[in-house]
Amino acid sequence: MELEGRGAGGVAGGPAAGPGRSPGESALLDGWLQRGVGRGAGGGEAGACRPPVRQDPDSGPDYEALPAGATVTTHMVAGAVAGILEHCVMYPIDCVKTRMQSLQPDPAARYRNVLEALWRIIRTEGLWRPMRGLNVTATGAGPAHALYFACYEKLKKTLSDVIHPGGNSHIANGAAGCVATLLHDAAMNPAEVVKQRMQMYNSPYHRVTDCVRAVWQNEGAGAFYRSYTTQLTMNVPFQAIHFMTYEFLQEHFNPQRRYNPSSHVLSGACAGAVAAAATTPLDVCKTLLNTQESLALNSHITGHITGMASAFRTVYQVGGVTAYFRGVQARVIYQIPSTAIAWSVYEFFKYLITKQQEEWRASK
Repeated sequence: MELEGRGAGGVAGGPAAGPGRSPGESALLDGWLQRGVGRGAGGGEAGACRPPVRQDPDSGPDYEALPAGATVTTHMVAGAVAGILEHCVMYPIDCVKTRMQSLQPDPAARYRNVLEALWRIIRTEGLWRPMRGLNVTATGAGPAHALYFACYEKLKKTLSDVIHPGGNSHIANGAAGCVATLLHDAAMNPAEVVKQRMQMYNSPYHRVTDCVRAVWQNEGAGAFYRSYTTQLTMNVPFQAIHFMTYEFLQEHFNPQRRYNPSSHVLSGACAGAVAAAATTPLDVCKTLLNTQESLALNSHITGHITGMASAFRTVYQVGGVTAYFRGVQARVIYQIPSTAIAWSVYEFFKYLITKQQEEWRASK
């Protein structure tokens, strides 16, 4: 879901120093115009997007060219901020999704819709109950998204150079996102296990340390990665569907591929919703593997559910086909703003950090 490019947007040569303007001020204004602040001579908006083109040596960098000069640290910092904000803002909805995916919920934890669930949780369990486990999620989301975006940017450029030299390849974008998922899920999976156990109704855990200690002592270190294969099985097709849907919608809403924030947000939100709905069955299985829901286990098997095939069988045995789509409403509602937040924050911080680095180098 890459913003295709920010045109220079400024006048080819900056304004000459006029009355009351020093040569230094004129040079500074010239630099701003070359970087695209304001409107260009042709009336296009600053930030207009276009396919990558060869730049004149004297012109400011195109938006698509900015990542080439950005360091790995820039991608990691921007990605970490985006991931933390995304998960923190949407955490209450994520809590509701986890509960609605319960195969045999307690009668007091059966909800008709997301809003009713959120209201009942707050009214009966306290204002801050939907936020329990947020600290471990934020802790995991930072490094997970830092690795994800850094890997994505590197692989995207490398694969694009091979598949479509000098251009942008949608296949490369999708493949890079899928491979980056391996690193993201490896860092995030332990936090997911702890988070979801703390989100369940009547969870015995009030602190992250209590949950981590109990899981480690009772189930071993492998419990933190019990759902890893399911997570990958879910996220790899999720990313593929996500990118294909996004590119299709961009061709419809933004055929000129100009920088258009509304089209990027709309396409990203719709792509996230479609991908989320399509992969809900896998997400239900992942939740069961993470939570090891006692009622479901007691109903059919003894011991722990240890694989995706076992999770699929248990879900079907307990609830039938419809059980695979438990929590789909909450999952889609979560994903729509989540996708928009993650990418808009990431692109903003990537641009901001890179711009500050460029200005710092120019001032030396």
